[in-house]
Amino acid sequence: MKKKSFRHVVSGVMLICAIFMLAACSTNSNQSSENEATAGENTMGGTLHVVRLSDATSLDPHFITDIPSANINYQKVYEGLVKPDENFVLQPSLAKEWEIIDDTTWEFKLNEGITFHDGEPFNAEAVKATFDRLLDPATGSPQREKFAMINEVKVIDPYTVQLLLDYPYAPLLSILASQEGGIMSPKVLAEDPESLKKKPVGTGPFVFENWKSGQEISLVRNEEYWGDKPNIQRVVFKVVPEDATRLAMIETGEAHINDQVPVTEIERIDASDTMDLVRTEGLAVEYLGFNTAKAPLDDVRVRKAISHAIERESIISGVYNNAGTLANSAMSPKVFGHSENTKPAEYDLNEAKALLKEAGAENLEISLLTSDRKERINMAEVIQSQLKGIGVDVKIQVVEYGTFIEMTNNGEHQMFISGWGNATGDGDYNQYNLFHSISHGPAGNSFYYTNEEVDEKIESAREETDENKRLALYEELAQIELDEAVYVPIRNYEHMAANNESVSGYWLNAANYLMINDVEIEK
Repeated sequence: MKKKSFRHVVSGVMLICAIFMLAACSTNSNQSSENEATAGENTMGGTLHVVRLSDATSLDPHFITDIPSANINYQKVYEGLVKPDENFVLQPSLAKEWEIIDDTTWEFKLNEGITFHDGEPFNAEAVKATFDRLLDPATGSPQREKFAMINEVKVIDPYTVQLLLDYPYAPLLSILASQEGGIMSPKVLAEDPESLKKKPVGTGPFVFENWKSGQEISLVRNEEYWGDKPNIQRVVFKVVPEDATRLAMIETGEAHINDQVPVTEIERIDASDTMDLVRTEGLAVEYLGFNTAKAPLDDVRVRKAISHAIERESIISGVYNNAGTLANSAMSPKVFGHSENTKPAEYDLNEAKALLKEAGAENLEISLLTSDRKERINMAEVIQSQLKGIGVDVKIQVVEYGTFIEMTNNGEHQMFISGWGNATGDGDYNQYNLFHSISHGPAGNSFYYTNEEVDEKIESAREETDENKRLALYEELAQIELDEAVYVPIRNYEHMAANNESVSGYWLNAANYLMINDVEIEK
């Protein structure tokens, strides 16, 4: 195979990956925030206050399983070998260049002169230590299978590292660019890896400062940062569970950005003289999921009956205020692997009732688990009402977000409302994590779905180098999963953030990460 070289531009395999990482519609905001006095000037410094619904569940990238937690670290505390830009096209980061030696050998040349926040040097050994820890079964990371194609991390010299794969894996760069690919301090990994759950140590533009559990997490500017330093001095992620309170804080300038905006508040934000709204098409899909391993949902006829009884369009308009679009699978149209040809179950109450009768499952009582996000509670209530029409009594169980993650990770649920935030733009991230039997629980398969044919097709798709064949496999997989009623696709995400008019320069990427390096606060 002819060598292909990669030097700060998208070429060769980068063009393949650019197809995978389809362009995100991100919008730069014309925003602002409170801070000390002098009106009208944007100057370096100040503290950015971000208000959010829930606290983080962990700060260790190898154990984070939700984007709100990853948002604290991503491109702030931790950096990967590569990173996506605003259009989700991959760019150099800790690696300055790379080349494919052969189909299963990728070589990365690393930037020099970079140090971790604890003073340890960044080099090839640090990359090896990070991935060796992630790939060690004894670590117990739910992210391990995302990188299962890596057989060995080989140090060539202090600033050259090779990733030796078990099989060709076209979207390797996209997975390296995800939060799971953040490179950690080798000193902490050797001496106290457990501490990383509470105190992250990376190379990024912000240094972890403090975590007051249930209250706030703060980061400070890394004055020794190897790249362009952030404009702001500090950022505080403050937990404010009440939707109305978060927006009131933005409106008055007590806080600057709310990156978890309820769709019910769009009109209020648009009508405000002091708030702006940023909207970004996302990579994620929201769905009603079934625990296929737990009765009565272990019977595909029951799952199909419920699927036929969900009027999805009314949820988009009535619950989500037409923010986002109607989903037809677990992949959004912005993810490589999405197909317009996949068909979810049609709304058909007669078919639903017939299936329940056939299954001997009339007059069911089923629990529906949701986190405490307002729109998800509203969706649960709509689903509860819709399923009454086929004789299914839905008991809604609302829990705070951390408890929701814990319960679904442990299989303590029947039906649940959730979403999958694709972090790479490639369909493998959806299929392998959501539907492969090896991913049951924290890795993403909260459906506890097992299908050998699906497992084989997922594995074939991740090894296939012909993109048309990969697309065909993903279309087949999506239809099988819909036909087996593993879930009901509801909505392709539209990510939203509200900000006070005093803040400018932030943006949301398509994976819903808040990017704040260029934020300025009007003084």
